[in-house]
Amino acid sequence: MKEKEHQHHDGGGGGQSKGRASIPPYMKAFSGSIGGIVEASCLQPIDVIKTRLQLDRTNTYKGIVHCGSTVIRTEGLRALWKGLTPFATHLTLKYALRMGSNAIFQSAFKDSHTGHLSNRGRMMSGFGAGVLEALVIVTPFEVVKIRLQQQKGLSTELLKYKGPIHCARVIIREEGILGLWAGAAPTVMRNGTNQAAMFTAKNAFDGFLWKKQEGDGKVLQPWQSMVSGFLAGTAGPVCTGPFDVVKTRLMAQSRSGGDVKYKGMVHAIRTIFAEEGLVALWKGLLPRLMRIPPGQAIMWAVADQVMGFYERRYIHNALI
Repeated sequence: MKEKEHQHHDGGGGGQSKGRASIPPYMKAFSGSIGGIVEASCLQPIDVIKTRLQLDRTNTYKGIVHCGSTVIRTEGLRALWKGLTPFATHLTLKYALRMGSNAIFQSAFKDSHTGHLSNRGRMMSGFGAGVLEALVIVTPFEVVKIRLQQQKGLSTELLKYKGPIHCARVIIREEGILGLWAGAAPTVMRNGTNQAAMFTAKNAFDGFLWKKQEGDGKVLQPWQSMVSGFLAGTAGPVCTGPFDVVKTRLMAQSRSGGDVKYKGMVHAIRTIFAEEGLVALWKGLLPRLMRIPPGQAIMWAVADQVMGFYERRYIHNALI
């Protein structure tokens, strides 16, 4: 059995050897959901600022600090946590589905004889997990969250949407059930691309920086997980900025009044480019970079500890 414990991965860093046990999908899903709760609580203000900047067509806000200070001055400090309930629920469910489905996809893409997972298989697994989370969880939750975040004012009585459940009911009543899936196309493209890059990069950074491979019994220190998670979470926002801006604009517009400004993903990209210029397609990039990489750092620091506990207790000890 000692031989199994000391087996190494292929030189390509792609996957697990057949002799090394893997963490089951349900444990990865659980670890992701715990990480999602912690991340949401810490980073909600940045997400509110990002949404306000992306929806700002008149340059009301001069930047991140000005946006945040304006919201606090005019709406109170609590306004920076607007939409927290759907955001936290959405992150918890999203990470559970993302981590669990990615593990299932990876098992399907592994070589049946060697147990090797190629980098292509890892990217396809991440893309599949991103598409699944976008359609099942991300889109409807983000529609509700963005509708709540774009509302300006202090008095709940004067707001159209009184809370997440009321918001969902109003959208369904006025726009139909599909109103909750506004902006689904750019969300699928954004999340699929993000997760393909993130899972591949996280695995690569863990191996390159810390010589960590799944199932080897080694548990990264939280700060090590944070470094890998932060680096893995940086590339996606830069590549998917236009999808995120378009997603936010499509989700924010109500279709109950008849004509809508943006007819779909491609039309929205063309319209924003024509009216506001190329740079507008990356509006909110800085707050995304302030939120997503730190968010991945927090999530992975928590998730790696949960999975590390499982590895030590149920996998590594069993091999010794």
